[in-house]
Amino acid sequence: MAVYAELICVGNELLTGKVVNTNASWLAEKATGLGVEVRRIEVVGDDLGEISDAIRLALGRKPSFIITTGGLGPTYDDMTLAGVARAIGVELEVNEKALEMVRRKYESMSLELTPARIKMANLPKGGTAIANPAGTAPGCLVEFAGTKIVSLPGVPSEMQAIFAQSVAPMLEAAAGGMVFKEASIVLQGIPESALAPILDEVRKRNLPAYFKSHPKMSEGVPLIEVHVSAKEASGDKAERIVRKGVLDLKEAAILHGAKILGER
Repeated sequence: MAVYAELICVGNELLTGKVVNTNASWLAEKATGLGVEVRRIEVVGDDLGEISDAIRLALGRKPSFIITTGGLGPTYDDMTLAGVARAIGVELEVNEKALEMVRRKYESMSLELTPARIKMANLPKGGTAIANPAGTAPGCLVEFAGTKIVSLPGVPSEMQAIFAQSVAPMLEAAAGGMVFKEASIVLQGIPESALAPILDEVRKRNLPAYFKSHPKMSEGVPLIEVHVSAKEASGDKAERIVRKGVLDLKEAAILHGAKILGER
């Protein structure tokens, strides 16, 4: 059975365009590389109803993982975990393990444990605190109806540190050893509309490889970058599928007058 994830990124700053949502692209790339398919990315504001509705609807699709980013801090508008709790029908409660994590962090900075800081230890009932090696707010893991809901901070350095230490092993184990491989080539001298039937024919000969074209400009010159990818139980098998797909595409593109500018 396929293992897939949905990402829910929380923050008004993402919706207004003040902050670029680099967390989503970073997480999607890492999850994909670990063999977990990302099927949906959603952005919601700092609103309890919006957060809980997004999680509830995601749960209805029964993904293996829901990963949230943002809204774990000490301020009034940090309400992601309250949204998780509402979506699964439980209350927030002070989690002793999370409280100890927060206490140790602030003690190391010679700061007292204020109510705002204790707020970061309020997890949905039954949740598990995830250590934050780069900041103060713990992450959280909640399991509900076969889905693991992982909540991470919005600060990229903290999100990435928690993911690398605690979440990546979880995803890798769930994927059961599936390996994702990808390569790309850059073509010049052929419009995407002319490449489309060529790409479709090459794709049919190279199933289950996936081909995706991306038109772009470089110094005013139109180019097309084509990504070829595969996910298999063996890294060697995935690599062979990708490399054959790239080779077939190069040969077909050259036959139709395209020039290969680069490959990776």
